[in-house]
Formats: sequence, C-alpha cells, structure tokens
Amino acid sequence: MKKVFQIATLLLIGFGSAKAQPAFIKDSLGTYINREMQRWQVPGLAIAIVKDGKIVHVQGYGVRDIDSKIPVDAYTLFQIASNSKAFTGTAIAHLHQQKKINLDAKVKTYMPSFSLADPMASELSTVRDLLCHRIGFGTFQGDFMNWGSNLTRAQIIEGMGRTKAKHPFRYTYGYCNAAYITAGELIPIVTGKSWDQFIKDNYFNPLNMKHTNSTYAEMASDKNACTPHTLVQNKLVRLPLTNIDNMGPSASINSCAADMANWLLMQLDSGRFEGKEIVPFSVLKETRKSHMIVNDVNSKIFTSKHFVTYGLGWSSYDYMGKRVWEHSGGANGFVTKTEFIPEANLGVLVYTNTDANSLYDALVKQVIEAYLNVPYRNLSAVYYSNSLPSKTAHQKDLDSLSNLAKQKIKTDIPLAKYVGTYQNDFYGAMEIKLEKGTLKMYLSKHPNNIGTLSHIGNNKFLCVYSDLTCGIEVLPFTVENNEVKSIQVKVADFIDYEKYEFIKQAK
Repeated sequence: MKKVFQIATLLLIGFGSAKAQPAFIKDSLGTYINREMQRWQVPGLAIAIVKDGKIVHVQGYGVRDIDSKIPVDAYTLFQIASNSKAFTGTAIAHLHQQKKINLDAKVKTYMPSFSLADPMASELSTVRDLLCHRIGFGTFQGDFMNWGSNLTRAQIIEGMGRTKAKHPFRYTYGYCNAAYITAGELIPIVTGKSWDQFIKDNYFNPLNMKHTNSTYAEMASDKNACTPHTLVQNKLVRLPLTNIDNMGPSASINSCAADMANWLLMQLDSGRFEGKEIVPFSVLKETRKSHMIVNDVNSKIFTSKHFVTYGLGWSSYDYMGKRVWEHSGGANGFVTKTEFIPEANLGVLVYTNTDANSLYDALVKQVIEAYLNVPYRNLSAVYYSNSLPSKTAHQKDLDSLSNLAKQKIKTDIPLAKYVGTYQNDFYGAMEIKLEKGTLKMYLSKHPNNIGTLSHIGNNKFLCVYSDLTCGIEVLPFTVENNEVKSIQVKVADFIDYEKYEFIKQAK
C-alpha cells in the first residue's frame, strides 16, 4: 500500500505543475508513448522528466513481461547497463577531489599488475585514459569474451593484456567496457570498499534510491523487475536475464525511473539533493569536461547538432545552441537513455525492456524538443522510417541464408573433420562437437550459449546462437589440404564488432 501511495504522490507532482509544461507534455505524452510502443513492439517503458528542480512526470507504460502482463510502474527495475558509467566516472572524480586517487596518475600506481598488449600504452595509461575511452581499443572490442561470461572482473582486466588494440594509444575514441571495469576496481584498492558498496553508500543511499542495486541476484529476485525481450523474425520473445555482475562498473546497475529521477535532480542542482550536497559541483564539472571527440555530426534529423564528445562517464553534444549531457545503455533485452540540459534545467530518461527499438532515444529527444519549443515532428516515426531499409535488407539476407541452411549443402570434407578443440589467444578454448549429424559450438567462457552450425557452402556455416542477443552469423572455416585449420567467430554487433580467429588444435 505504501508503494501505491508513493507512485500516486509522484504522479500528482507532475499533474500539479502541469500548467508550466509544454502542451505536448500536458496533453499528448501518454497517447504518444502508447502509440509509439505499438509501432516498435516495445512491451514496457518507463520515463522520468525533471524540470526546474521538480519531478514533472514519472510513470511506467506497458507491461513488465509479455506473459504475465503485469504493468510497469515508476519503481519497476530495468538493467540500465552503460548508464552505470556515469556513477563510476563520478565516483573516481569524487575520490580525485578527496585526494584519494589521482585521475592523471598511471593506472600501475594503484594496480601494478595492470597490463596492455602495447608496452607503451601499458606503462602510460592513466586513470583518466580508462574513463574517457582512449586506450586504443576499438568500440566494444573484447566484449565478445566478457559480456555475459563466467569471467571475474579480475580476469577481464587480465584479459586486456592479451588483446591487440585496434588503434594506437590515445589516437582515437574507442568505447571500452573493460577499461571502466578496471577503473571501478581501483575503488576497493584506495578505499577498502567494493565498487558496488561505494556507489551504494555515496550515491544510492543519499539520493534515496531505495530500489536501485548493482547485482544479478537482486534484480532476479525483485518482484517488480522487468523481463528482457527482443525481436526474432519480427516476433517479440522473452529472454532470460543475463548475469553481468562481472561488468560491474561499466554496466551492472539495475534501477527505476523514480530513483534515477533523483540522480537527475542532483545533476541539475549542482550536486545537491533536497538541499544537501551529495557531490561537490567541482566533481560534476570534472565528469562533464570533453576529453575525446566521438564524432563530428552530420545529422539530417538534428541539423543544429555539430559534435559529440566524451568526458568521464558522460557523452556531450550541442543542440539548439545548448549543451546536452547524455548516456545510453544496452543489455540483453534492454535499451535505456539518460539526458540532461543544465541551461534548460531539464532532464529526461527513458527505459525499455526490449533491445530491438530506437524509441528509447527518440522519446527523450521528443521531450527535449517540446521544452525547447521546436515545432512538433514525430521523431519516433522518423527513426522508424529511417531504420526500415536496413532492417528489411538484414531480414532479406537472413531469409536467404536460412534457406541455404535448409538445403543441407554437403561439405567437401566429412563433418567429423571440423570436430575438435579450437584456441584463441584472447578468448581461450572453444569446442566443436558433432551431435546427431549437426555441428555444435561450445564457448568455454559462455557455457550457456551454444552455436548450432549449418553448412551454406564453401566451408561457411550459418551459426544460430542459443543466446538470441548474439544473433545469427556466418562463420567461415579455413580448410587447407582437406584439413580444418581455423574458424572465424563473430557475434552480433550489439555485443562486439570484431571477428575472432580460433585455431584448431592438434589431437
């Protein structure tokens, strides 16, 4: 009963200040959200809007689970994934302000075992380098091994030393989850508290974020948590919750719209919440400084947007002459977005429980445009229309590949020759077995993800992963003198853009 009262109170806050809000927010927001959720097949969504120091609107829409049909409310938990990075960046900047850590000190100062494949990068990498994505890794590079794996955080950090970076050190921006894990694991070294405990003590508790946590166990056992979903052959399907505890400082926070609205209130009130300083404003300003150029924007949708940069857990861009700070998050079955504009005293967040939509981003921008008095245009419809050509082409390719797989094209060599143990210096072992006439791929770091291989010609196999988020990919084998030498393994770009060669081991 208490929670029902809390939700009602939050909604009354929004309605009570509705006169000051744009017409779209007062009159059309709910209709818009419900309509666009149907367009994108989004089962559940939560939104919070903070304006002029107040929570204007916080509400859930749709359902937590397509089977149970239990509604989403303001306290329903979502995996917010990389929105966790702003907490880690803030924590490190906070410790820097307290002189417990130095952002510009070498990582090895605190973690002597830290190592990268490039000796120079290994020696020179600073704490700041980790947080602004400039250690040389390509975007998502290494997530194939780490995401949803059975590795510990320490093992992920160790694995960075076996990863040949895609770019030279500090040469360009490359979004790196493992770097954030490393940065977060400096916290117990300098404070004696785990990353999880530190952010709970310093941010969750002071901001009255009572429903927020950072572990798989708490999310899995919470009675008001969303089920993740995705689209397969344009049909919405449920996914099992992925355990990403090992991603911790980069991605493991689970939260709700009502709790995270308090995080936005603090961001927009120079580090204060309910009149009390939670974080010195100098710390927040440190996290918002631009360190790396992500890209120079040439957007047909947002023509006043000229740049995107990255700081310490926040991206930044310009829009309609104002500076916007933001971050996205994507986990198996979830995509989420947080944005705020101090010059407009405005913050917006949108969480969804499917990873197959762009509504989470379009809706945030739609709300922002309403407050900035941009003439109305349906951004969700624009995003959807723009996505259709690539979506249609991708589905056409998948259909063609699936038809090839159904033909059961005979291989030039016996299937038994593909069977064996394969090794990748970065990932480790992978095993291919022949089961009832079908090749199956077993990845040692992902025991719950099995790839089923179907030959489509020329020693190429269509791999359907049991973890649906990993997608359906074409994996080519290298065969010489009728002997299998290696296989190139790939998962969906949502997880990792890179291909990884596994060498077949002698028996």
